[in-house]
Amino acid sequence: MNKKNWLDGITGIVFDFNGTLVFDAHLHVLSWSEISLMLTGKEMSEEENRQLSGKNNAVIIQMMRPELTPEQNKEYSLKKEAVYRKMVVEQNLPLVPGTIDLFDYLKQNNIPFTIASASIKENIDFFVEYFHLSNWMNPENIRYDDGTYADKIQMFKDAAAAIGSPVESTLIFEDSPTGIRCAHEAGFKHIIQIKKDKNSPSIDHTKMSILDFTELQ
Repeated sequence: MNKKNWLDGITGIVFDFNGTLVFDAHLHVLSWSEISLMLTGKEMSEEENRQLSGKNNAVIIQMMRPELTPEQNKEYSLKKEAVYRKMVVEQNLPLVPGTIDLFDYLKQNNIPFTIASASIKENIDFFVEYFHLSNWMNPENIRYDDGTYADKIQMFKDAAAAIGSPVESTLIFEDSPTGIRCAHEAGFKHIIQIKKDKNSPSIDHTKMSILDFTELQ
C-alpha cells in the first residue's frame, strides 16, 4: 500500500465496525426476523425492517412485545445478538475488501488505530476472536456500548484518547449519517464515509467517500 494524501497529518484512526469494517446489514435483518418469529409468530415485513433503522434493541423488542418486563426484553436482545453471531460464522462473513491490507500498512508504519462501535461487549469479544483483531490492535483500546454512552460523541473521543491521538488529527471511518454527525459534533475534522453503494449520497462534514478500502490503495 502506498501512502496517500488522505493520511497526511493523521496521528491515529478510529473505525466504526458494522457497516464500515464488515458489511453485515443483511444479517441483522435476518436475525431480527428470527426474533420476531419467536415473539410474534411471524417474520418481519420489509416495511418493519426499514423501521428498525437507528433504533436500539430494547426499543425494537418493546415494539414487538410491549408487555415484556425489562429482564425479558434484555433476554431477547441477547438472543438476537447470539443469532446474529451464529449467522456471521455460518456465512463466513469477511472483513470489507482492503481492510487487511490497510491494517497491515497502518501497523507497519506505526499509525495507531482502534474501533468505536455501538455493538455490545459480547459482539466485540466475538469480533476480536473471529476476525483476529488482536493481530493489529490492542482490544483494550476498543470502545463499545457499555451502557454509559448516550451516543458516539464521547465514544469517539474516548477511542482517540485510548490510542493517544488528538481529536484534531484523528481520522474517523463511518458509514451512518448518525455516526458521522456524532464525529463532527465531537470535533473531528477528518471523516471518511463508507458508502453502501455508488448511488448513496455523500454526507456533510466528510472529506471523501469510498465503497471499500481498496480505493485507498
